[in-house]
Amino acid sequence: MGLLDKLSGFLGLKKKEVHVLCLGLDNSGKTTIINKLKPSSAQTQDIVPTIGFSVEKFKTSSLSFTVFDMSGQGRYRNLWEYYYKDGQAIIFVIDSSDRLRMVVAKEELDILLNHPDIKHRRIPILFFANKMDLRDALTSVKVSQLLSLENIKDKPWHICASDAIKGEGLQEGVDWLQDQIQAVKT
Repeated sequence: MGLLDKLSGFLGLKKKEVHVLCLGLDNSGKTTIINKLKPSSAQTQDIVPTIGFSVEKFKTSSLSFTVFDMSGQGRYRNLWEYYYKDGQAIIFVIDSSDRLRMVVAKEELDILLNHPDIKHRRIPILFFANKMDLRDALTSVKVSQLLSLENIKDKPWHICASDAIKGEGLQEGVDWLQDQIQAVKT
């Protein structure tokens, strides 16, 4: 397989590897989203809360994603910044049914956007307004307003309504992210 990898790389057929950070508060659905993006044969049946971080991989038609699934628990959020420098894109997941913690999600997003390793980079950010299947879920437009996403002027961003359990909205988001990453690389 090594020779085949070299040959495909030489011919330009090898997929570009991209490092993506998956961030958001605990219980927002980050791990479920990443799990759903993997091939069905590689998906885990039982999702447990992430402690620290985990590294997952999945591929699209033209990119090979290495995703750093970061714990969203309060005591682990300070670890996020150690991965900012190497991240080429960010997936930020919001529990759209958790109105009480929307303020906390905005605070964490503001800290992220103002970090020196992120602030001056044109890094694409994909937002998933997750858990849209729940009765109390806010629309992606309302989530966008509460997070003040319209104030992000120096980075490409996109918000998708999603239901990670069913996989709804995930492909749209990944397609957008793939286009943004390829636009930056060319």
